[in-house]
Amino acid sequence: MQVLRGFLWLLAGLLFGQSVVPWLPVALPAGVVGMLALTLVFALRGGIDADVAAVSQPLIGMLALLIMPGVVEIFFVAGRFADQAGAILVALLVGTLASVASTLWLLKQCLPAEPAARDVEEAT
Repeated sequence: MQVLRGFLWLLAGLLFGQSVVPWLPVALPAGVVGMLALTLVFALRGGIDADVAAVSQPLIGMLALLIMPGVVEIFFVAGRFADQAGAILVALLVGTLASVASTLWLLKQCLPAEPAARDVEEAT
């Protein structure tokens, strides 16, 4: 029953995204809008439900399978974008660096601070 409740939470987020996306001024995938809405709901509730965590953990393990079709397609359509290769490489580089920097900053904000080495030595 826990898996069913978690799946319904995720499905409700996707359906919410599907219903909101046509009215947004920018083009965003419905799944992204739904997950942002679920993130906001769980942030306001003070944490994620155990049901959603139970369902999402196996899905995270399969995330690479969702990316693979797009990566394989690149081999077939790469010739169409040959004149834009420089811009694509710059976008990939900047996007990767921004992703790493934002992840490091977020981890620094969320993880508890480690005690200084001197404080550890004094405690022992």
